[in-house]
Amino acid sequence: MRPKSILEPSQPGSSQSSDSTAVPDSNDTFLQGVKDCLPTLLGYLSIGFAAGVVGKTAGLTLAEIAMLSIILYAGSAQFIAAGMIAAGSSSSAIVITIFLVNLRHLLLSAALSPYFRHLTPLRNLLIGSLLTDETFGVAIQKSASRKRISERWMHGLNITAYLNWFLANLAGAFFGQWIASPEQWGLDFALPAMFIGLLVLTMMGRRKYLLDITVGLIAMAVAVLVSILWSPSMGVIAAAIIASTIGLVIERWK
Repeated sequence: MRPKSILEPSQPGSSQSSDSTAVPDSNDTFLQGVKDCLPTLLGYLSIGFAAGVVGKTAGLTLAEIAMLSIILYAGSAQFIAAGMIAAGSSSSAIVITIFLVNLRHLLLSAALSPYFRHLTPLRNLLIGSLLTDETFGVAIQKSASRKRISERWMHGLNITAYLNWFLANLAGAFFGQWIASPEQWGLDFALPAMFIGLLVLTMMGRRKYLLDITVGLIAMAVAVLVSILWSPSMGVIAAAIIASTIGLVIERWK
């Protein structure tokens, strides 16, 4: 849903301004952001725990795993970093690889940026620095029914996820000496299951099933093709760009 400009007139008979910040909303609070993050915590706990276990088996100390979770704060990147550190890769190779893997965050930020254009660059930076795949999924679902996303709500969502990820990493690092294969407990499926749930809820809120399914099939095809020809991380980026562009064209031209 495109955010309505504050210059657009209100609907006839409505006493509210089109600028959603003009009227306080009970769903705009920091605490509501915390509550809306709760359904994603299982995914964070499972993957964060697994990241801690992998870091421990790669020879990292508890302090090093804690610093990775605080500074890097990216599940896939932390798995890659742990594996490359264990393999003795150079620092430059690790940095470049993580940079390429996390390029998708540019797309996530670009998708949410229209909802925070009224904020200063510094305040946008504070939001974007803690944006993850999971918090993006929750935020984009909320955007389907709102014209603007509250800054306070977004901080509640982001900070809750951040703290949960940090604690999950520490727990995995601490108990990692007794758990060598987290996937045996089904922890590797918790995150995909969470994203499937967020996707279904978003589609139900948009009520554009044919368009969403079409874009999803295109994204799958592009992701598989580019992953075979190049790499899985570039496949995700290419799929997001190409499929979203096609979806926009179909929606505007239909």
